[in-house]
Amino acid sequence: MWMFRSHQIYYMFGFLFLVFAILVVTCSETAILLCYFHLCGEDYHWWWRSFLTTGSTALYLFLYSVYYMHTQLSLEGTASHMLFLGYMFIIVLLFFLFTGTIGFFACFWFVRKIYAVVKID
Repeated sequence: MWMFRSHQIYYMFGFLFLVFAILVVTCSETAILLCYFHLCGEDYHWWWRSFLTTGSTALYLFLYSVYYMHTQLSLEGTASHMLFLGYMFIIVLLFFLFTGTIGFFACFWFVRKIYAVVKID
C-alpha cells in the first residue's frame, strides 16, 4: 500500500511502456534488416521467416525460465515443476505470437514500401 501513497506506481507503468516500446522497435528493426538481406539475395519467401525470426526470442525466454527455476526457485516435487513450466510455456507461446506478429507486420510494411517505389516500364 505504501507504493500507492508515494506515487511510484506511475513510474512503474511509464517504465513498462518504455520497455514495451523498445521491444517493438527492436523486433521491427531486426525483422526488417533480415528481410532486406533475404530480398537482396533474391529469396522472396520472407513471410514465415519474418515471423519466426522475431518470434525465436521466445526460445531464449523459455530457456532462461528453466535456468531461473533451477537456480533461484526452491520448488519441491514434480507437480510444482510441471506447474511452473506449464505456465511459462503459455507465457512463452503468447510472447512468440506477439513478437512474431510484430516482425511480420514490420516486414510487410517494409516490402510494400520498397516495392511501391519500383517503377515498371
